[in-house]
Parts: sequence; C-alpha cells; structure tokens
Amino acid sequence: MKLFCGIDWAESHHDVAVDGDGLLVAKLRIDDSAEGFSKLLGLLAESGDTLDEPIPVAIETSCGLLVAALRGSGRIVYAINPMAVARYRDRHSMARKKSDRVDAMTLANILRTDAHAHRTLPSDSDLARAITVLARAAQDAIWRRPKATQELRALLREYYPGFLAAFAGSSHTNLAMPDARVILAIAPTPALGTRLTKTRIISALRKGGRQRRLDATATRIQEALRRPQLRQPLLVEEALGRQASALLATLNIECVNADDLNDAVTEAFRQHPDHRIITSFPGLGEAIGARVLAELGDDRGRCADARGLKAFAGSAPVTRASGRSTCVTHRHVKNNRLAAVGFVWAFAAIPRPGPIKDQYDRRRTHGDRYAAALRNVFNRLLGQLYHCLQANQTYDESKAFPAPSMVRNRQLLDSLR
Repeated sequence: MKLFCGIDWAESHHDVAVDGDGLLVAKLRIDDSAEGFSKLLGLLAESGDTLDEPIPVAIETSCGLLVAALRGSGRIVYAINPMAVARYRDRHSMARKKSDRVDAMTLANILRTDAHAHRTLPSDSDLARAITVLARAAQDAIWRRPKATQELRALLREYYPGFLAAFAGSSHTNLAMPDARVILAIAPTPALGTRLTKTRIISALRKGGRQRRLDATATRIQEALRRPQLRQPLLVEEALGRQASALLATLNIECVNADDLNDAVTEAFRQHPDHRIITSFPGLGEAIGARVLAELGDDRGRCADARGLKAFAGSAPVTRASGRSTCVTHRHVKNNRLAAVGFVWAFAAIPRPGPIKDQYDRRRTHGDRYAAALRNVFNRLLGQLYHCLQANQTYDESKAFPAPSMVRNRQLLDSLR
C-alpha cells in the first residue's frame, strides 16, 4: 500500500493525515516544537515510513521550521498552493465544509492522485538558500524606501516647500539621497533652515559622505533655504517638524537596511559557483545577479526546461484559445520577484549598442509597448541563462545572437540529420 502524508499548516498547530489507498491511516495534531516534530516522525514510522522509501509529504507552505526540518530529514516535500487545495476540496463536497483535518487529508489525496502534476521543493544548497533570504530582504527594504520617501515628501510640501526646492533635481527631489537627509536632520523646520550657516552645512554634508564641491553645494543649499516662502503658524510648524523628524528616522533605517543587506548578499553571492556564469551576462551586476540566483536557486532540476523557467518568471505569454477565439496575454501568475528583477536586468542590458539593443528595437518597431519589449528581451536572456547554467558555461554573444546565415546553416544541418 502506497502511503502519502498531508500537513495542514497553521500558526499555532499543524494537522497531519496519512493516506493509504484513499483511506485515513493515521492522524495527529502537532506544533512547531522539537517534541511536535518527533511525534510526526513517530507517526510516520508507525505508518510504514522507512529510510529507503520515506513517505512523501504535502504541505501548504514552502518555508518555516517544520518545512526546514522535513527537508533536513531527507524527505520528499511538495509545497501545494492553498488555492489548489481549495479546488481539490470542492471535488468531494458541494457544501463547502472545511476543517483542518479534512484539509490535511485533501493534501495527502493530492499526492495520491496527482503527484505527477506537482513539483517537489528544489534541493538548493544552503548557500543558495541563504542568498535567497538576504536578497529578498534587501529587495523588500528597497521597495519600502520609496514609500517612506513619499510620505516624507508629502509632509514637507505642507510646510517646507523651500527644502524640496533646495534639493530638486531635474524632475523631483530625491529625499533618500544622503545630502537631503543630513540637512533635514539639523533643520526640520523653515525657521531652523534660515539660520543654518555655511560652516554647519558643510559639516553636515561631510558627515553624510560628500567629499567634492562642498563649498558650492553648501552655498546653493543656504541660498535656497533662505528664500522667502509661505509659512505655517510657529506652533504648527514646530509640530510638523517633529513629525518630519520621525518620518526621517524611518527613511534612514530603510536606507541603511537596504545598503547593509545589499552588501551582505553581494558578499555571499561572490562565494557561489554560479557567480561566474551569472555575472558574465550583460546587465547583470553582482546586486542584480544575486537577486536572479535567489529566485532561480542552484537546483538544476527545478524547471524541466527553459520554457518552464520562462513561465515561472512571467516572461512567456499565456495563450487562451476557445472555439474561434484566441487571445495571447501577459502572464499574471508568476514569481513576482523574478519578474521585477527581470525588468531591471533588461533595462540595464539594452542601452549598449549590440544584438540585445537590436532585439529591443525590433520589438518596438513590431508594435510592442515599452514594458512588452523589455519583457521580450528578458525572455530571450532568461532562456540563454538557463542554457548556460545547465552547460556550466559563460555568456557568449556570438552564440546567443548568431548571424542569420549561421542560423540558416544550423537549420539545414538539423534537417539533413
């Protein structure tokens, strides 16, 4: 009798069910403690689990202590999407009844009937998994930084527009830049800004890391802060200044976190064997390359082929055909982090003249919008990266974008074979 285990994951407890030929063999409720995991191993052993043929496990999450312990025991683990579990549950009940025990049994049944349609958790190395943690944390910090910047900017517009004008670039003020943050820290109100001396501004700029054009920059900032502007009442202005200081503290933390985490993930990425291959691609520096590796992992069997990887990244379109209707649309169900880094990768690869730029120009001429053309470039580069990782070779532009005559010759040789 073939056995399968389903675990309904929750925050406080986990329900376990062991299925054998569609029947409930054993059930248990455990927690995330070492004692709970020992009970789970004991239940599996009593049900017929062996070292040679461990019982495969289906669970609704791919992270957490329980998943880490299951993977550490050498067991085959399937991470099933909760929405897929809900669809399977409807196959057996039209009343939409639900319980944790029933969900655990449903997970086990999924493996019994459709294990071939689901993929096991990739067997990435510990270094690759550590890079994933650091890269995603850095990406989250980078995504939180604009939110903190916009909140601070909206507040300054209410009472301190002169400060925004003092640090305005070609289009808008970047409050995340060190110069703006160190000056706002010592002058959070217009009253304090008008009293700033050039010496104190230079000292603050030097503290923020600026080394060049200190005198000219300090003069420009001082003149901008002393220009006449509309003012709030004094008490209101001071209260708004306190609020701005609080928002500035949040922004400073996000900027420091993003820099520190980027340094940490870059250092870990340099130690990985795939560093040489990934950074050989145009547009993939160490920071972006680390984020690519974080989502791809180093398990070469994660995706069956390049098409599967492109679908996972969201770069491949989706075709919906029914009757006489056929529609090709952008893929929305994807790895959002890999799709986001792919946009940055393609954006960094197209400025330099060459075949990648030509590919982008062809798609634009063909009628693609900006985002669609970048996605097409990312799709092409991702397929090439998949091949290079599988073959353990670096990027070669002549092979990645062969001349049309070479392509025709290759097709002719394939037809003769």
